[in-house]
Amino acid sequence: MSTQLIIFTDLDGTLLDSRYTFEKALPAINLIKEENIPLVLCSSKTRAEIEHIRKKLGNNHPFISENGGGIFIPKGYFSVPIPIFRFRSAEEGDYVCIKLGASYDDLRKALAQLRSEGFNVRGFGDMNLRELMAITGLKTNDAKMARQRDFDEPFIFSGNETSERRLKRRIRAGGFNYTQGEFFHITGKSDKGRAVEILKRIYEKQYGKIKTAALGDSPNDIEMLKNVDYPVAVQKKDGSCDRRIRVRHLNRAEGIGPEGWNMAVIDLLKLFA
Repeated sequence: MSTQLIIFTDLDGTLLDSRYTFEKALPAINLIKEENIPLVLCSSKTRAEIEHIRKKLGNNHPFISENGGGIFIPKGYFSVPIPIFRFRSAEEGDYVCIKLGASYDDLRKALAQLRSEGFNVRGFGDMNLRELMAITGLKTNDAKMARQRDFDEPFIFSGNETSERRLKRRIRAGGFNYTQGEFFHITGKSDKGRAVEILKRIYEKQYGKIKTAALGDSPNDIEMLKNVDYPVAVQKKDGSCDRRIRVRHLNRAEGIGPEGWNMAVIDLLKLFA
């Protein structure tokens, strides 16, 4: 039985550049399609944002939204049963959704509690559309999609290192997790790694033998990178790899954003050919 390769990828700063385009990754994207290799988008972005990108990519594979909060599997994608009985799950439109994250309402309440304790935090839900566009650089429609949140609240924080350590302790003490990418994020007991592990188990039932790879550029990708056979860190805009990413057997892409992604995936396909 042949081994099926599955590729998981972050979006911002990895497959997408600062203009949210992936042109420089198209050679590798086309090779993946030719080889029928599943490309699973795994991002802090919302379902609406990821669906928009999937349409541009012509991608019809499962995806993971909001830092592992939700796994969206197109109906009929797997011919094997999806083990949803252990998780909160629901049919949502054309998908079966496995819900791993806390509810958005609970995350908003937790952020309000932190603010009442004196922490200088401001979430996406506290901002009007113009403010959100200003801090993210998103255009109007993209900013609207970024506000359609279910499992994760990005926020900005002002404070010194001591205050930041206190903030992180308080988040955990309240029963929540946090991650850091371009923004801080408060989440439930979910992360990209847990979501990747669940999808891996389903892919194993489908294909038997699989090998997995993942590409990311930020600390919120660490758990995803830890849970694959071939982890890749993509260079940031200054040409460096984030030093906070400490993962065994980590590979470093020789290029920034989608350009590095492209080269890393082509090398990966040669390795698993």
